[in-house]
Amino acid sequence: MSVPAVAQDRDEGTVDDNVIIVTAQRQAQSAQDVPIAVSAFSQAALEAQQIENSSDLQLTLPNITFTKTNFTSSSFTIRGIGDLCVGVSCDQATAIHLNDQPLFSTRLFETEFFDLERVEVLRGPQGTLFGRNATAGVVNVVTAKPKLGQFQASGDAEYGNYNAVKVKGMVNIPIGDTLAFRGSGIYVKRDGYTTNLNGGPKLDDRELYSLRGALRFEPTPDTTIDLYASYFREDDNRMRIQKQYCQRDPTGILGCLNNSREAESFNANSTFTAALSSREFLAIRGIPTAFALGSLYGPDQYAGVSIPADPRTVNTAFTPEYFTSELTFQGKIEHDFGPISAQLSGTYQKVKLDSRQDYNNNIGRRDGYAPALNTLAAAAAGLIPGLPASYFAPLAAAIIPNGPNGVLCTSDTDTIGLGVFGGNSNCATTPLQYDRSNQENSSWSAEAIISSDFDGPFNFLVGGIYADYHLTENSYYVNAFAIDYVAGLLGSFTALGGGLPPAFLGTPYFRNNTDDLTVKSYGLFGEVYFDISDKLKLTGGLRYNNDKKNVQARSTLASFLVPYSQTTNAFDSPYVGSFDADPGTPGNQIFQNRQVKFNEITGRAVLDYKITDDNLLYLSYARGYKSGGLNPPLQPIFAVPESFLPEQVDAFEIGSKNTFGDGALQLNLTAFYYKYKNLQLSKIVARTAVNENIDADIYGAEVEAIVRPDPDWTINLGFSYLHTEVKGDTFNSDPRDFGGGRSDAVIIKDITNASNCAVASGSGNAAGVNSFVNTITTVINAGLVPGVAAGANLQPTTSFPANGGIASTGAFGICSVLEAAAAGAFAGAGIDPAAFGGIEYYAAGIPKNIRGNQLPQAPQYKFSAGVQYTMNFDNGMSLVPRVDLAYTGESFGSIFNGNVNRIKGYAQANAQIQLNGTDDRWYIRGFVQNIFDSNSETGLYVTDQSSGLYTNVFTLEPRRYGIGAGFKF
Repeated sequence: MSVPAVAQDRDEGTVDDNVIIVTAQRQAQSAQDVPIAVSAFSQAALEAQQIENSSDLQLTLPNITFTKTNFTSSSFTIRGIGDLCVGVSCDQATAIHLNDQPLFSTRLFETEFFDLERVEVLRGPQGTLFGRNATAGVVNVVTAKPKLGQFQASGDAEYGNYNAVKVKGMVNIPIGDTLAFRGSGIYVKRDGYTTNLNGGPKLDDRELYSLRGALRFEPTPDTTIDLYASYFREDDNRMRIQKQYCQRDPTGILGCLNNSREAESFNANSTFTAALSSREFLAIRGIPTAFALGSLYGPDQYAGVSIPADPRTVNTAFTPEYFTSELTFQGKIEHDFGPISAQLSGTYQKVKLDSRQDYNNNIGRRDGYAPALNTLAAAAAGLIPGLPASYFAPLAAAIIPNGPNGVLCTSDTDTIGLGVFGGNSNCATTPLQYDRSNQENSSWSAEAIISSDFDGPFNFLVGGIYADYHLTENSYYVNAFAIDYVAGLLGSFTALGGGLPPAFLGTPYFRNNTDDLTVKSYGLFGEVYFDISDKLKLTGGLRYNNDKKNVQARSTLASFLVPYSQTTNAFDSPYVGSFDADPGTPGNQIFQNRQVKFNEITGRAVLDYKITDDNLLYLSYARGYKSGGLNPPLQPIFAVPESFLPEQVDAFEIGSKNTFGDGALQLNLTAFYYKYKNLQLSKIVARTAVNENIDADIYGAEVEAIVRPDPDWTINLGFSYLHTEVKGDTFNSDPRDFGGGRSDAVIIKDITNASNCAVASGSGNAAGVNSFVNTITTVINAGLVPGVAAGANLQPTTSFPANGGIASTGAFGICSVLEAAAAGAFAGAGIDPAAFGGIEYYAAGIPKNIRGNQLPQAPQYKFSAGVQYTMNFDNGMSLVPRVDLAYTGESFGSIFNGNVNRIKGYAQANAQIQLNGTDDRWYIRGFVQNIFDSNSETGLYVTDQSSGLYTNVFTLEPRRYGIGAGFKF
């Protein structure tokens, strides 16, 4: 147990300082008597170790990591198993519970802990005791309950650097002998951590509050009714992504190279907007190249633009916005029928989330846009023969309302698909680009449990749960001035060429939208307990899982014509019939609709032996299960699985829990082995997160100790070792290296959509495949491909820098043409793939074998140590200094490993000193967190090829220090 102090004043009575009571087995037990790897923190322990939120929990717990993720979520990884699946239909590997009841899409990890009874972290698969199945484990946050017959109150105020203010309080009010109310709350406000070189206030501030109310009613000694309500709200400019790093690719084919993460800007010629606004693309479409924003072979938007090396310094013209709220209601009734106890509980949640941030955390140049904007202004004024002003005036009025030298207007992230062409815009002197991630959902669940407490050797627990989750909005947007320009320009020329009224291509931003998701799940679970002897006990458990998921989704980006004159939803366009969200279904669909069903039987068996009353040895086997889900629709369309399979893990564990010397030493040891099947893993394909399945083996060991040489000293020690590896031959394409490490491959950047593909020689002939690509490039340049005009002037293949980690060569081209050529479509023109040594085409890149690679967010080593000393004075006061140190070892942020994905190990140290008044009625403290001011990275995310393959990183907070004071009675 990683705890220096324990739960006190429980309803069952005060407990000894060496004991903490947990409900890991759905009954009140000493943590030392539970044959499960569980760590628990009381409220006092959380405060002493400065564990203020879920991110802080990871520092002292063995084999546990926590990180924010790219789309306003988080990943709580236990023993190498975390939320590597990205998408609305993904289940959590680590189940988050509030008062033993599961939460869905919760924002609980964002608030700060206050007025808790304890926090429990169970490591290993859970399902036969808790209502929601989990493959990694369970984090159970248990709030403090109202106390009957007692009036209590407490308050705490804190001030620190960054003008940080935190206030929290609690009041417990008895109402007669059988009813009590408890109310509590917290308010946090601080300035930002991140400097914006573009001026203005610091970014990444926080302002949040949370309120909680609870009623406890005990009409009889055998009946307890608990009602609970809470509300959390945050509204500030917090950043989802701390920093972006890139080893710049001078060719523009990749954007970023594959060897390291540097403070360099990515090459914007690799992006969707650069490709479709380039001279090369406009030429193949027969559009005058004077409208091009640039050339794929010329300077890009970020050429010469520096990136600040400091991870807490950015340069942005768009201030981040972050809003989230969560409303939660819970109810629970328990009644004892003699040796049989019955419990009925339920939870309702409503969650909202909306976050926007600069997409690149940098400001791009606009000088290269000047010739194109001048051409647009001329066309809008009717000064270009053959181009009617009516087709270009609406575009110019929307994006350059004050002329080509004035402000540049970018679509706002509206929900009707019109953006800047519907008057919904953000304007600035520099070209803006930003993304938005938003979500609205509600859920409810009901759970019933019956358990026994017989005097004989046999006891049982049976339960069932039904959960209903409904998501009514989930979207990820990417907006950019260049997207608006491309959507308007191509729309105008398409409409003009087709004899249609002036129109743009909708939506004028990327939007991956899940319009509706329903998850209906139920589980039946139970355990039996048999005392073979006074010392030996056998536990057996089974669970039946049933999950149904229905998803309605679509992905759009400049997908169909929308008249400039339209004022209603873009999907009301008379030309929306050309859009198909579901090519796999006959006809054109506005949405893709998919449904999946999963069911599984899992269980566990435990044999535990009490060597003495203070020494427990246990051996367990458990099968964990996490349901599969649906991948979102892609745009453009690539051949990826529509769904992904459920996860399954067979977990074997041996552990020992020991107390020596009447509590002078607690020593808990655990070793485990996991055989993992169909681990769900995400990567970006065509601007969208797609999930796949792999197999893995995991094993490791954990040590937790508390040393108390005398009552005034507490020393906490923790250590863990973890080994993870992909099992068996597993071939997967690395988005950073579509050539698969092969020197006989050419990576192609498709100028029609900015995706990548690859071609390689079947005979390993590097010269042959380069010659083949160059021949096809000549064919494209000459306009010999149907539907492709001449004049693209695409250049021959080129090598990447020697230190870039790319063995292949690269070129700009058109993937569909190369695919056809590799299939022999141009044999009649004398281009036979066999003549070049045989050519193989790879739409999704050349797969490489990742067998033996480590799983993401799985550091091999972790250790922690904490020392606390209590100096007791004769007047009843005490002074308690404490120091904590935690080290998290090196890990990887991607299954492809390699130096570019390496997350360095980091150390975090905290210190605190607290003066306690007589009878602990008041206290004053001073504190410092992150003493070394480490910029510790906890996770990373590789973006899409059409965005430049840069890496988003997530960090812990910088050094914080301050003073605080509080009271309690």
